[in-house]
Parts: sequence; structure tokens; C-alpha cells
Amino acid sequence: MMKVERSYTDDELVDSIERGKDLNGAILYIYQQYSDSVSSFIKNHGGSVQDAEDVFQETVVAFLNIIKNGKYRKESSVKTFLVSVAKNIWYNEIKKRESSYNREKIFETSRDLKEADVSHYISDREMKQQFRDLLNQLDESCRKILLLFYYENLSMKEMVDYLPYENEQVVRNKKYKCLQHLTGFVKQNPSMIEKLKATNK
Repeated sequence: MMKVERSYTDDELVDSIERGKDLNGAILYIYQQYSDSVSSFIKNHGGSVQDAEDVFQETVVAFLNIIKNGKYRKESSVKTFLVSVAKNIWYNEIKKRESSYNREKIFETSRDLKEADVSHYISDREMKQQFRDLLNQLDESCRKILLLFYYENLSMKEMVDYLPYENEQVVRNKKYKCLQHLTGFVKQNPSMIEKLKATNK
């Protein structure tokens, strides 16, 4: 990065941004003077070097917009304000990541429970014929996936060779959707549910 040719007081920095005068110099000064403070905060609160760079860039953009929109109140120093903006951006990012992680965990848990339930149904030898009847209500791709997995005992990797899907993850996702359909059919079949209850007593 180029070395900034001049220093700015907080008022001069804000004035330069407001007027658009020597804007590049002002932005360069912000990067050279305040990036370390923001980056240190991000890295000390669970962020990576890349996170720190991304957050600082967002912070600078937010700061410029705040000033240009006349919303900067000068109630704190530029450094304090930038760190405060960066904190908000980083905490919001953490919340988004936690929310995404929790959604994935809930999805995986739901998937595991659903597969365990259906596996239990199919493992009961007396029910296998009824399940074949239910499978006939599914489309051909679902029928083939579930037969390969539950009746032929093939792994996901092995199933790729028998199916028009590019990898194991695609097969796994498709299988889960098929299980959702199959579970719906099971719930609509009272006689099978009664038999399941009897096996659990």
C-alpha cells in the first residue's frame, strides 16, 4: 500500500470525506491508521485474518456512507467509531454463522432420526412386502435409491455407479427427500403403524 502523504485530524478527515476532496488520501489514511485496531479486535474475537480484512473493508464503506449521509455525530473519535462499527458488523456475522450452523445441525438431526425410523420399519421382515408396495407409489428414481440402499445394502459410494448422479452428496440428499415421501406414505398406512406399535411394546 502507498504511504499516505499527510496526516489528518478527525475533523479534517470527516471534512475531506464530506467534500470529496482528496478522498483517496483520506481513505488511505484510514487504512494505515486504523486497520490494525479493527483487525486486532476481529482476530481476538474468533475471526481469521481474512475475516478481519473483510470486516475492515465493510467498516470503511459503512463509515463513508454514514458521513456522506450526514449521520456522523462526532460524539466519539474516528478510531472509536470505526471499532464500534466493526464490532456490530462482526457480531452480526457471528450470529448469521451460528444460525446457519444451527440450521444445518437441526437438518442433520432430523435426517438421522428419519433414516433411523425408516430403517427400523424396513428391518422388520414381516413388513418388507408392505414396504415394497409403498415403494411402488414413489417415482422410479426414489424407488431405485431406496431399494439399493435398504435391500441391496449398497453404500452411497457404490450407489453412484448405479444412478445418474454425479457424487455421493447428491445421492445422499436425494435419498433423504425420498425418505420424506416414504415416511408420509407410512403415516397414511394405519395397519403398518399399528404393527410398528406392536413391535415396540
